[in-house]
Amino acid sequence: MPTINVQLFEGRTQEQKRAFVKAVTEAACNTLGCDPAAVDIILQEVKRENWSTAGKLWSD
Repeated sequence: MPTINVQLFEGRTQEQKRAFVKAVTEAACNTLGCDPAAVDIILQEVKRENWSTAGKLWSD
């Protein structure tokens, strides 16, 4: 059973998250040959103030 952890900025709508997990589930099943019921996806929403790229906070 694949468990997929995704970290993303907060602020997506429920509809966007539903579409995203559906697409990721389909991709996992097509690639790994597993049943959709075997795919777990954990979405972790992160505030921009807690995420940095190249030494700069995204909130700056």
